[in-house]
Order: sequence, then C-alpha cells, then structure tokens
Amino acid sequence: MEIQRFGTTGRFSDAVAWNGLLHLVEVPAQDTGDIEDQTRSLLASLAAQLESAGSGKDRLLMVTVYLVNMADYAGMNAVWESWLPPGAAPSRACVQVARLARSGWRVEMAVVAAGRVA
Repeated sequence: MEIQRFGTTGRFSDAVAWNGLLHLVEVPAQDTGDIEDQTRSLLASLAAQLESAGSGKDRLLMVTVYLVNMADYAGMNAVWESWLPPGAAPSRACVQVARLARSGWRVEMAVVAAGRVA
C-alpha cells in the first residue's frame, strides 16, 4: 500500500493515509478565545481535513485530546458532543499536558479515522 500525505510541509503533513487509515493532528486556528471557541475552530478544521482526505467525522476510530487545563474538560466536551454524529463516538483519551506548541492554545487532538469504503 502506498502512503498518501496531504498538506505536507518540511515539518509535518496535515494528514497521512495508509492501508485504509487516516492519521491527523488538529489545533485551533487561533491562540485566543475560550475552550469552546478553540474547540469549535479545531473541529471545523478537523471536519474539513477528514472530508478532503476521503473520510468524515462518522469514521473516527480513536481520538486523543490534549488539554492544558482539565478545568476546560466540560467545555470541550460540550462542543465535542454537539459536533459528533449520534452513535459515532470513537475510542477516546483525554490528558492534561504542561503546554502546547503555542502558549495560547488550550486544546489539541490526535485522530485516527477509517477511510471511505470504495
């Protein structure tokens, strides 16, 4: 199987597909705003990346959520639960980290999704 890379730069790819699996990492578009704003921004970008790579939010398999502050857990979950299609919840882990790459980011998600069935 050929590895496909989408949005590749010298440092990372927006998405990598191999053997029917799609791997992505998403961050908020801005480093300001509350957790709800940042989560909405991140999930909008994630949905677009999934669709452009031939998948969708109904195809999520595993998501790891990184939060800078666990006090943001409820707010992030409220946005997540309204975004996710009913019955399509993936396996998920949520961990607190000391910081993310940009000091204002409050959330980051690493995702594995299934590709579309041909």
